[in-house]
Amino acid sequence: MSRTVSRAGRRRPANAPVAASLADELLKAAATLVAERGPQGFSLREVARRARVSEAAPYWHFASKEALLAAVAEEGFVALATLMAGVCERVKDPHRQLQELGVAYVRFALAHPSHLRVMFGPEIRDKSAHPTLKAAGDRAFGLLVSAISDGQRAGRVQRGDAEELAVAAWALVHGLSALIIDGQLRKRVPNEREAQRLATRVTKLLQTGLARRDGT
Repeated sequence: MSRTVSRAGRRRPANAPVAASLADELLKAAATLVAERGPQGFSLREVARRARVSEAAPYWHFASKEALLAAVAEEGFVALATLMAGVCERVKDPHRQLQELGVAYVRFALAHPSHLRVMFGPEIRDKSAHPTLKAAGDRAFGLLVSAISDGQRAGRVQRGDAEELAVAAWALVHGLSALIIDGQLRKRVPNEREAQRLATRVTKLLQTGLARRDGT
């Protein structure tokens, strides 16, 4: 029977209905396994066992281990972009919007640590090999670039390459998120409330750093 390739390297029988529930169960099992063992301790065989399907079943939806991890990463970027878009819709002031985007990113990391690790881990060597994953990642980054560009046009954010400033902003909040979810700030951040407080203080520094000054 021939197969066709769908999003993030997923495969399905030609002319057959997509078993969305099975694909969702495989994604859920994959995310849980990553949370327990990290992306390096990941195998399609173990995912199949946890989803209670045959070892061959994952291949009807995902062409390879990397394709399944790419689907997990795509799921994460879609959720992150949705969260970011909600902030942009709710918060119109460009200066405050950047801080709220940073806090939202840390909130996402706390809620989805396994997704975050796969989204930025080395297991997916080339995101462009998974077009829908790349599109989802580009959309999330594009929302941040747009927020900075809007702030520049409003005279609230310093002039400069908007993408370069977005990279700096992303690096700051991602670094903080990684430190928190990897337990490196456990004494300072014992719970989610303290994590959000720290995120607010750190992103305030980001907000201040990006603020436009006379002549900039």
